[in-house]
Amino acid sequence: MTQLADAHVCITGGSSGIGLALAHQCVARGASVSILARDPARLEAAHRRLVPRAPGARVAHAAADVTDPDALRTAIDELVATLGPVDVLVTSAGYARPGHFLELDDVVFREQMEVDYFGTLHAVRAVVPSMVGRRRGHLVLVASTVAFVGIYGYSAYAPAKHAVRGLAETLRPELKPYGIVVACAYPPDTATPGFDRENEVKPEVTRKISGAIMPRPASAVAAAIVKGIERDRRVITADPGTAALARAGGLVAPLLHPILDRHLPDDV
Repeated sequence: MTQLADAHVCITGGSSGIGLALAHQCVARGASVSILARDPARLEAAHRRLVPRAPGARVAHAAADVTDPDALRTAIDELVATLGPVDVLVTSAGYARPGHFLELDDVVFREQMEVDYFGTLHAVRAVVPSMVGRRRGHLVLVASTVAFVGIYGYSAYAPAKHAVRGLAETLRPELKPYGIVVACAYPPDTATPGFDRENEVKPEVTRKISGAIMPRPASAVAAAIVKGIERDRRVITADPGTAALARAGGLVAPLLHPILDRHLPDDV
């Protein structure tokens, strides 16, 4: 089982929302926490709020755009120089831009994939070589409930989160021989500043669907991710509805894993 105490937990999108809530909970468990985001001012403010959470807490931050692999790698290298190799990576950076399929500009589809999928991919590629070398590590790729079911109005966002889910499921067997746990988290609607911005542009049908579901507090979603990390869960959910979708959609995969894993190399 993964221990957060004394581990270096690196969180993209860590200046607000689920990422910041997760940073607070990891610091409280004795982890060294680094947070990444684009806005230096918001990062500074988040850092100041994190430090008093625990006496002697080790917290670091670095500004970088997750869509820029070189800048992101440089930022992570700086954080590693301060706090040591990344033991746990959580890719919380992302956003949703809902809208009608025929009305959304092409650039929206590309930007959603760049931030939500490639932003995840770049962070993973930056930390995995070290994890492979040390033969241990833990990745939590943050997807969404829409990675299980298509929702009206999310034709740009849902495919990007499906891609995140696919990446996690594909990396699981490839990195397993190196002692690396690969998990995917599927938050439902969550009360965050990003969710507030999302609500401003939702189509009416999407608004009605969303309005029937009470958004979860960011702290509750973060708590579910912490529990998932500590129990080495490969699928992390924070509400009964998403948990049911995960079970229904993943009935076959757990049966196939032992069969497919027979082909994994004995020595890597």
